[in-house]
Amino acid sequence: MNTKVNLAGVELKNPVMTASGTFGSGEEYSEMIDLNRLGAVVTKGVANVPWPGNPTPRIAETYGGMLNAIGLQNPGMEVFAKRDIPFLKQYDTKIIVNVCGRTTEDYIDVVERLGQEPVDMLEINISCPNVKEGGIAFGQQCQSVEEITREVKKHAKQPIIMKLSPNVTDIGEMARAAEAGGADAISLINTITGMKIDVNRRTFALANKTGGLSGPAIKPIAIRMVYQAAQAVKIPIIGMGGIRNAEDAIEFILAGATAVSVGTVNFWNPYAAEEVVSGIEAYMKKYQVEDIKDLIGAVR
Repeated sequence: MNTKVNLAGVELKNPVMTASGTFGSGEEYSEMIDLNRLGAVVTKGVANVPWPGNPTPRIAETYGGMLNAIGLQNPGMEVFAKRDIPFLKQYDTKIIVNVCGRTTEDYIDVVERLGQEPVDMLEINISCPNVKEGGIAFGQQCQSVEEITREVKKHAKQPIIMKLSPNVTDIGEMARAAEAGGADAISLINTITGMKIDVNRRTFALANKTGGLSGPAIKPIAIRMVYQAAQAVKIPIIGMGGIRNAEDAIEFILAGATAVSVGTVNFWNPYAAEEVVSGIEAYMKKYQVEDIKDLIGAVR
């Protein structure tokens, strides 16, 4: 039984990875699960300088999910390279670094610095607000997606995954723009913009007013978008959005994802990512699937 998948020349032992921002860099979770069992660990977003993030409160629970407006708080590239990469190198799993920035130059800074580090792939978070375009996220305009992909690709030593925003009219168009810019793979979906109001205090639940909705509530939207993207491009897709168990993960794979990221569920079930790996193996055994590649995009 073969669970290996190939992402732009990088071979993962299985298609299960962690979603950026839900797993830190794996240190806390390593006390509960075996990181060697995962196909890859995707780190929290890393910028060229430390980011303080948004004011609190920054998280609110919602029916079927959660809203977050953390604001990509991170200690910056130098701390990350000294502290987190050496930790992850102890494990037999691929390292994918999520990269964020406020300008194209910010992204390039991080990508060039990571070119000297032993990491396997870079996931470029283009849901960051582009300060030069009045705060509109890089990932919300086709032209911006293609341009930033092309620029980052010029400077990257590792294969790049463009992480697409669902807050767009046509996800297929965005996927094609990333592919045209030279992306090696795409990942989707990032969070959906939402809001919660505290009726007792008559104020917003988040200091930022809006936040990113993640968790089971967004899964049907994520499945639909992964399917549409898979029809639009030939590069590999990493699917995410509300995965709680192996059944959810297999749904994404059948829709066209080569790999999957397990995210929000980590907050209430820290064993989830490893359970998804075991569940996929059990599913393949049950249905006598010899190679996981036979499941990728099997639903047309």
